[in-house]
Amino acid sequence: MSLSNADIWVIVIYFLITLYIGFHFSKKASKGLESFFLGGRNLPWYLAGISMVATTFAADTPLAVTELVAKDGIAGNWLWWNFAIGGLLTTFFFARLWRRAEVLTEVELIEFRYTGKPAAILRGFKSIYLGLFMNMMIIAWVNRALITLFIVFFGLSEETAFIYTAIAMLVVMGYASVSGLLGVVFTDVVQFFVAMIGCIVLAYLVLNSQEVGGMEGLKAKLPEGTLNFLPLLDSSGGIDMTQLVLAPAAFLAYVGFMWWSSWYPGQEPGGGGYVAQRMMSTKNEKHSVYASLFFNVAHYCLRPWPWIIVALCAVVLYPEVIQSDPKAGYVMAMKDYLPDGLRGLLLVAFLSAYMSTISTQLNWGASYLVNDFFLRFVPGANAKSDAYKVRVSRFMTLGIMACGLIATTFVSSIEGVWTFIMECGAGLGLVLILRWYWWRINAWSEIAATITPFVVYGILFGIRTAKESVLTLIPEGETPQSMVMAEYPWLYFPYSFFIILGACSLVWLTVTYLTKPVDPGHLERFYSRVQPGGFWKPVADKVNGNFNIPKLGIQLLCWLLAVGFTYGFLFFSGKLILGFYSEAAYLGLFTGLCLLGFVLLMKRSRLFD
Repeated sequence: MSLSNADIWVIVIYFLITLYIGFHFSKKASKGLESFFLGGRNLPWYLAGISMVATTFAADTPLAVTELVAKDGIAGNWLWWNFAIGGLLTTFFFARLWRRAEVLTEVELIEFRYTGKPAAILRGFKSIYLGLFMNMMIIAWVNRALITLFIVFFGLSEETAFIYTAIAMLVVMGYASVSGLLGVVFTDVVQFFVAMIGCIVLAYLVLNSQEVGGMEGLKAKLPEGTLNFLPLLDSSGGIDMTQLVLAPAAFLAYVGFMWWSSWYPGQEPGGGGYVAQRMMSTKNEKHSVYASLFFNVAHYCLRPWPWIIVALCAVVLYPEVIQSDPKAGYVMAMKDYLPDGLRGLLLVAFLSAYMSTISTQLNWGASYLVNDFFLRFVPGANAKSDAYKVRVSRFMTLGIMACGLIATTFVSSIEGVWTFIMECGAGLGLVLILRWYWWRINAWSEIAATITPFVVYGILFGIRTAKESVLTLIPEGETPQSMVMAEYPWLYFPYSFFIILGACSLVWLTVTYLTKPVDPGHLERFYSRVQPGGFWKPVADKVNGNFNIPKLGIQLLCWLLAVGFTYGFLFFSGKLILGFYSEAAYLGLFTGLCLLGFVLLMKRSRLFD
C-alpha cells in the first residue's frame, strides 16, 4: 500500500517537530550526567508521569493486546493488568524513597544500600545485564513490532522492513543522544497525545464500519466469553485457548504472585528501571509520588480500551489472520479502515509509540553503562570532565542502538520474550522490595535472587526440550510441546513459574541468614538519608534523628484504596463503552467510594505533603 501526499506530509511534520524538540535541549543536556540522565532533577510530576506512560506505550503494545484478546478474550489482558497492584505499591511505599536516595541510577543504589566486594560485583553485573543485555531484548521486541507493521501495512519484505526500522531507530538515537532526558521527556509528551488520538480515531472508525456494525453488531458476532473481564477457569487444569478459558494456576500467577515476586521491565517491584529514573528526576518527593500515581492510573485506566476495541473488531473481521498471526489483525484494521491523512496519523501514532519507548531505553541503558560500569570500574574515568562524561554517554547510546538492531534479527515472538523475562525474574521481586524495609537483606541476597531463576529455568527448559526431542509418533493435530505439556504441565508456564519462585525464595532466604549483614555504619548512613521505616529497629536505635516516617498501616490502606479505584475505573469504563450499563453503574459506585475514601485518608494523614 502506498501513502497519499496528505499522509506523507503528516509524517514529515511530525518528524520535524520531534527533531526540533530533541535538539532544543542539547545545551542543557551537556552540563553533566545529572542533566543528561535526570534532566537536572527538576521535572514536575505531570511531565514525569506522562513520560512514564508514553514509554510503556510501544509499537508492540496494541499488537500484543490484540494477540492476547484473540487468544483469551478481554480477560487475557490480566497478563499485564496484574502489574497495577505492584505499580501502586511503588507509589505509596517507594516513590519517596527513590527521590530521597539521591542516586543517579537504580543500579547505583546497590552500593548505597550494600557494601564490600559483593556489592561492587552486583553493581557491575547489573549495569551490563540491565543496561545492555536486557535492554537489547526490549529494543528487539519493540523493533519486531514495528517490522510487523511495515510488512503487513506496506507489504514489504522482511529485509526492507528491517531497514526502515533501523532508519527510525537512527532518528531516535540522534535526538536522544543529543538532548538527554529532557529531550526524551518533552518528545514523550507530544508522542503520547499523538499516539492516543490516533488509536481512538482508529477504534471509532473500525467499530462503526459496515462490516462490524457498531457495538451491538460487534457483541453479536464475537465468540461466547470474549467479553468477560475475568477469565473462565478450567477446572481440569489445562489451557484451552479456543474456548477462552484459563487454568486457575495461570490466573493465580497473574493476580497473586507476579506483581510482587517477578522482575519485569517498567513494572519492577519496588520501582526501578526507567520508572525509578523518572521519579528521581522530579523536583521533590511530593512530585515523585504524584508522578507515579498519575502513571498507574493513566496506564491502566485511560489507555487500554481503544486497543481492546480494535482487537475485538479484528477477531470478527480477520478470523483467518487471527488464527495464523493474531497481532497482525491490528495492522490490518489500520490498512483497511483509515482514509488518506488519517492513515498517516495512525502511522505517526505508531512511530510515536515506538520512538518514546526506544528513546527511553537508549537513555536509561546508557546511564547504567556509563555511571555504573565505565565511571565505577575504569581507572581514572571518574576524574574526567563533565563534557567528557557526556560524550561517553552519547557514544554508549549509539552502541546500545547497534546492539539492539543486532538482537532484533534473533527475536521472532513478542509473547515468548515476555514469558522468558517473567520466569527468569521470578523470586527477585521480593528482595527488591525488602531491601528498602528490612535491614537484614544484603548483597548476597540479591545476587542469589538474581542468579537462581536462570539456573532453575535452564534446568526446566533442558528437561522439557529433552522430552520433546525423543517423541517420534505424534498424532495428527498434536505437537511435541502439547504432548509433553499434557503429561508434565509443571515444565511449562505458568506452573513452572511457581517452581522457580519457590526455589528462588528458598535459596535467597538461606543465603541471607548464612552470610553476614551489611556493615552497621553503612546501614546507618542509608537509614538516615532514606528514612524507609519498616523492620529497621536495630539500626534505627543507633541513629539520632527526628524523622517523619509514614505509618505502614496508613500507606497500606492508601494502596488498597488506590488499587480498588484503579481496577474499578478500568472495569467501569470498559462496561460503559461496551454498553453494559447496569454493571457499569455498580462499578461506578464502587470506584467512587474508593476514590472518596482515598481522598479523605490523604487529607487526614497528609501522606503526600
